[in-house]
Amino acid sequence: MVKDYVKKPKVMAKDVNLYYGDFHALKGITLSMEENTVVALIGPSGCGKSTFLRCFNRMNDLIPSTRITGYVMVDGKDINDRSMNVDELRKNIGMVFQKPNPFPKSIFENVAYGLRVNGVKEAKFIEERVERSLKQSALWEEVKDKLKKSAFELSGGQQQRLCIARALAIEPSVLLMDEPASALDPISTAKIEELIYELKNQYTIIIVTHNMQQAGRVSDKTAFFYMGELIECDDTKTMFTNPKHTRTQNYITGRFG
Repeated sequence: MVKDYVKKPKVMAKDVNLYYGDFHALKGITLSMEENTVVALIGPSGCGKSTFLRCFNRMNDLIPSTRITGYVMVDGKDINDRSMNVDELRKNIGMVFQKPNPFPKSIFENVAYGLRVNGVKEAKFIEERVERSLKQSALWEEVKDKLKKSAFELSGGQQQRLCIARALAIEPSVLLMDEPASALDPISTAKIEELIYELKNQYTIIIVTHNMQQAGRVSDKTAFFYMGELIECDDTKTMFTNPKHTRTQNYITGRFG
């Protein structure tokens, strides 16, 4: 008898509540994400999607008076357990922010930074990893002859792809993206979207986006948040053509947001 193969979730939240002081920011969120998929988090501003995203690399820890209950699991491990090494966790969970934030260093040193911080000293290894990461982020051909130049000489779209390369250099298994194209022009946005589509072959990607069309183009699953609650999550095609909840339909069709 052949057993059905069930994919284990790569990332999972179970009954997650998060408070900033007395403010209840996330309310009982349960959501699982499989390996090598793109999950888009959508919803109006202030609905909790970026807060939820930051649960997976514990960046909410940096905000005073934050309290979290429930379970956040990566590869079957509770990342809020006291035994969890947060530095190791953040090596495994890459993060790309809304605005490109290159360091005031050369293009090469921006990508090499994470390796050096983690104690890698072998020059040949660093060179190979930098080249590979820049190729993965579809930037190598544009910068291979100017690696010693300042990252600030790159365009906004190139800077964002550089930040993606920097995140990939330390070989995470999960990539978090918080509105990675919202500050970019349409051509750069298209390049980032193509890149996300390519990267899901190697990574699990969670992306926050306010752009419905973008969610439709890049994600396998879409989760709709509203006022700290997860209203529904489904295959992206189903969410955009046949959502279960009226509130989801109203948001997707632009009746509010």
